[in-house]
Amino acid sequence: MSDNSQGEPKRTPRCPICGLPRAHRYRPFCSARCRDVDLARWFNEAYAVPAAPSGDEDEGEGEGEEKG
Repeated sequence: MSDNSQGEPKRTPRCPICGLPRAHRYRPFCSARCRDVDLARWFNEAYAVPAAPSGDEDEGEGEGEEKG
């Protein structure tokens, strides 16, 4: 018995850059070009991981150091 018991067509994973079907060799991308495009986006800081604001940014300065 298959997992697709409701008769829905099997969806193939797609490349996140261009939308073509993935190639096992370059997964999750379809080609070396799309893999390199994604890497360049990381290097150029086009992607960012969201972070919650930590409150007052001055709180952490000088911790563990004595002034004087």
